[in-house]
Amino acid sequence: MESSLHRQLKGLYGGSDQDCEVLVEGFRIDAVARGRLIEVQRASLGAIRSKIAQLLSGHRVTLVKPLAARTLIVRRDEADGPVVSRRYSPLRRTVYHLFEELVHFGTVFPHPRLQLEVVMVEQEERRIARPKRRFNGPSFRVEDRLLLEIVSRQTFKTARDLAQLLPTTLPTPFQTLDVAREAAIPRWLAQKMVYCLKQSGAIVPVGKAGNAVLYCNVTQPPRIRKAS
Repeated sequence: MESSLHRQLKGLYGGSDQDCEVLVEGFRIDAVARGRLIEVQRASLGAIRSKIAQLLSGHRVTLVKPLAARTLIVRRDEADGPVVSRRYSPLRRTVYHLFEELVHFGTVFPHPRLQLEVVMVEQEERRIARPKRRFNGPSFRVEDRLLLEIVSRQTFKTARDLAQLLPTTLPTPFQTLDVAREAAIPRWLAQKMVYCLKQSGAIVPVGKAGNAVLYCNVTQPPRIRKAS
């Protein structure tokens, strides 16, 4: 079932109702605006990889990827019951979490007709209690998600746009550990980021330091790395 968050973003990008839920070449498209097809994808980008690839053969496409910078969790014991608790989740996402999805979308992006827009949002997640499952399942189900605020938007069209997310304080050349440290993200996420940038052609491997591969931004000449 479509969430309120998806519907709100679809309306924001598509405008009027007649511009939303449009059938194009057998695919149902979230919205059409100024000649571009708009797809809002809260779930995995890999799930619509084939659809987007086919649409790009003859259409300009904007793929909107919302990421929850902050989530207000609202709990009820039953759907129409009173609110029993409201709290903010300690889990927050940043634009770097785009790469968690992009590893499954690298065969499509970048593309000259594709525009990827990352929307950082504050959302409300409404949860309804349910009996605990036998195998440690969650004690709730998500009834709906609502858009509270758009925190920021970033548009990516090329590999160079993605490379702009690399911290400016990185040494040259750099390794994934440098990215993790300078961007203040987990090493596993830095590894996904570096993988995506390499696949897109934004960075290239230039050597090794021990077992670590060293990379260089294609727009920057390599310098000699000082011994530590």
